[in-house]
Amino acid sequence: MGIGRNLSEKKGRELRELREETNTNANKSRKNRKHRLRKMSPGQRLFQTCNQVFASTGPGIVPSPQHIEMLLSVLGEIKQEDLDLRPDMPYFSTNNPRRTPKITYLHIYKCEQFSMGIFCLPPSGVIPLHNHPGMTVFSKLLFGTMHIKSYDWAVDLPPHMVKQSETTQTSDVRLAKVKVDAEFNAPCDPSILYPADGGNMHWFTAVTACAVLDVLGPPYSDPDGRHCTYYQNFPFSTYSVDGISIPEEERKTYEWLREKEEPENLQVAVKMYSGPKIVEN
Repeated sequence: MGIGRNLSEKKGRELRELREETNTNANKSRKNRKHRLRKMSPGQRLFQTCNQVFASTGPGIVPSPQHIEMLLSVLGEIKQEDLDLRPDMPYFSTNNPRRTPKITYLHIYKCEQFSMGIFCLPPSGVIPLHNHPGMTVFSKLLFGTMHIKSYDWAVDLPPHMVKQSETTQTSDVRLAKVKVDAEFNAPCDPSILYPADGGNMHWFTAVTACAVLDVLGPPYSDPDGRHCTYYQNFPFSTYSVDGISIPEEERKTYEWLREKEEPENLQVAVKMYSGPKIVEN
């Protein structure tokens, strides 16, 4: 019995030592990874972080809280000069103030798991109300002042048939709750929206010239059914629905949304990002 006890104690010590060694190696690996990330350019660091964060996600699957915090931290450190952006670039001006300004999208990277790019908006430029089906989206306003209005579907209300009102000719609308309706000034914290929360449907209006860094996971994909759908919004009073009663003081926080075709005046020019090189490895 003494021999058995000695063997058991020895095995216990060996297991404890093995666990301690494993934990030590894991901590060293994490420290080495953080050190490598710190040595990279901000754009490269963002790319490497996205690779890690979206490696095990997919449509409708939100990254873990730790991964979300990691990506928000990296985005929060990125500045316009890190990406060679300046407000005096041609992307941020318009030749004809009477026409809807053209928006430029600078494509950085895209794969099945995620995409990275920068939206460049001149003053009064608008990205119309649209959705992000099954996506988790991280955004960082790099410079400028932007008005953002966003919605989530009012899923907590009972579904009912929508009756036509005297002022409209359609019934294919759905109730949504206003999530954000405010102006944002750079520098500000990065934002995040989720597949079913956080303002999954939004529109941007540039008060001044603006640049927005966007990370989508996963990106839009028509073959996979992740289409970009545009919407028209209507005040709550436009429609009457049996069984839905919202207090008068809260009605401004609810609106009806109806799908519509892509706006004819929406002009988006896609160009390749030409800032500091990002290496795919």
